[in-house]
Amino acid sequence: QVQLVESGGGLVEPGGSLRLSCAGSKMLVSRYNMGWYRQAPGKQRELVAIISRDNSATYGDSVKGRSTISRDNAQNAVYLQMSSLSPEDTAVYYCNANLLRTNYWGQGTQVTVSS
Repeated sequence: QVQLVESGGGLVEPGGSLRLSCAGSKMLVSRYNMGWYRQAPGKQRELVAIISRDNSATYGDSVKGRSTISRDNAQNAVYLQMSSLSPEDTAVYYCNANLLRTNYWGQGTQVTVSS
């Protein structure tokens, strides 16, 4: 069974940074467009970043300029580095693998930005 397992969430102070990881199981991240999405309470899930199969990256407007998505095929993992965090970044962050009509989601990792 395909699994995406996120890690790296937690409590971060405003202005801080974090690095989220997404490890793939029974699938190869190199074969998918890999993305990070987030969902805050009472809000719709929104795009954070996507790295395509050819390694081009796209970012959501709310994180552009302070986030980097990367892929490590040897580790079969995808990472999201975020900086200059604010309380507005508080959300559950989900990893996604997409190829055509196939979508896999991780269980999510909570990120809370608070002093």
